[in-house]
This record gives sequence, C-alpha cells and structure tokens, in this order.
Amino acid sequence: MARYDHYQSLAFDYPAPRVLRISFNKPERYNALDSVGHREITYVWRDVDEDPDIDVVILTGNGKAFSAGGDFDMIEEIISDEATRLKTWKEARDLVYNLINCGKPVISAINGPAVGAGLVAALLSDISIVARSVSLTDGHTRLGVAAGDHAVIIWPLLCGMAKAKYYLLTCDRLSGEEAERIGLVSMCVDDADLQARALEVANKLAAGAPNAIRWTKYALNNWLRMMGPSFDASTALEMLGFTGSEAKEGLASLRAKRDPNFAKGSPI
Repeated sequence: MARYDHYQSLAFDYPAPRVLRISFNKPERYNALDSVGHREITYVWRDVDEDPDIDVVILTGNGKAFSAGGDFDMIEEIISDEATRLKTWKEARDLVYNLINCGKPVISAINGPAVGAGLVAALLSDISIVARSVSLTDGHTRLGVAAGDHAVIIWPLLCGMAKAKYYLLTCDRLSGEEAERIGLVSMCVDDADLQARALEVANKLAAGAPNAIRWTKYALNNWLRMMGPSFDASTALEMLGFTGSEAKEGLASLRAKRDPNFAKGSPI
C-alpha cells in the first residue's frame, strides 16, 4: 500500500486477493476533481501497471457520485491561464494513453454521475458496469468546447458513429439501461448489485491467466491506438475552445444554472 500513500484524492483498498480497488474520495464534493485530483487519476495508472502485487483494478466512487468531473474553479483557471491550459492538455492526453497502455485489466463500477475525467476513466476501463439509476452524459459542447478527452477515440467504436454524433453533439443524457443497449458500457445492473458484480468479475479475471489476459487487452487496444491522431486533434480543439467566448459563456451559464446564450454567425 506504500506505493499509493501519497495520493490525496483517491482511496485504495484490497477487496480480494490481487484485486486493487481505487475510489474517488471527495464525496462531499461529489468526487469533483481539482487540479490535484485530475493529476492523480491521470498518473495512478503508471503505478498500477508497475505494481507486482495486483492483477485487476476496480475503479469506483465513494458516496453518491462516481466523479463529477472538473470543478468550476479548475475550469475557470483553464480558461484564464495559458500555463494551466497547456498542463491540462498534457494531462488529458496522458490520462487516455495511460489507461490504454496500463497492462492490468480495469473494471469501472459506475455508481453515480461520471463527468469529465471521471467519464474518461469509466468508459476507457476494459469492463464498464453502470448502476441502473445512473445517467451518463458528455457535456463538452454544453460547456462550449469540442468533445475532447476520450470521446473521439472510443465512443464511435463502442456505440457506432450515429449514436456517438447524436450524444456528443447534443449532450443528451443516457440512462444506464440505454448506455448498455447501445454498447457504450459493458453491462447495467441494479444499484444494490453493482459493487458485488464488479468484484465478481474482478475475481474471475484475477483467477485467470494473467499474461494471456494482459496480452489480449494490449492487442484489442490497438483499435484505440489507431485512433490516436483523431483523439489528439480533438483534445487540441478542446483546448482551443477554452481560449474563446463560448467556453466563458458556457461556464458562466453553468455557474448561474441557466441556459447558455452562445453567439451565432461563426465564420467556421
């Protein structure tokens, strides 16, 4: 456990032999991520990959949320400060590639709202299990920036281009059942069964042949690596959006809990 002692926003425990559970651990803030939390969820996968004592990871959230994404103060800083924006751009890329390249299989137990980096980790997990009461959305265009993060690299592969375009352009919410139906998540289960089902799957993987499982994951993830250039473009466009008026209006409207009023007549 000493390997993980320095983490501040994540909690760690071992619910079964060779199974590590990582929990977003700011329940009083619905596990929203500040700059420290964003950095931790980005780079914890390197520690996981090098940990000889585990074979499987469960990722979940403490309290009522999985992770409510970046907090408003963090978004404000991304908009107003170039250095923060560039640092966030690097972390956004590293989060996706670190999850893809982590050799250990990761199971997400999505117990509540999953937004921003939380949604990235939830849907890039190798097996994603969502509680029936949970609804999911990618809110980038509502904020006034392009759907960067993980969306372009994996949503079309999971649920097809038509569904990906619909939900990423409109920011409509998906119920857990609908997310399972279109293939965005591996399975949807009753809320009361979520953690037990995640542990059941983790134990099945932990009892399997570790090299065969890891090599299968590596080979399958070449589908995602082939989409790397498209993903890189999406994150660059997202960060470009943070420099403009749409992101400022999007954030202001979210803070005020009102509909945004985006300027029209863009030359693009």
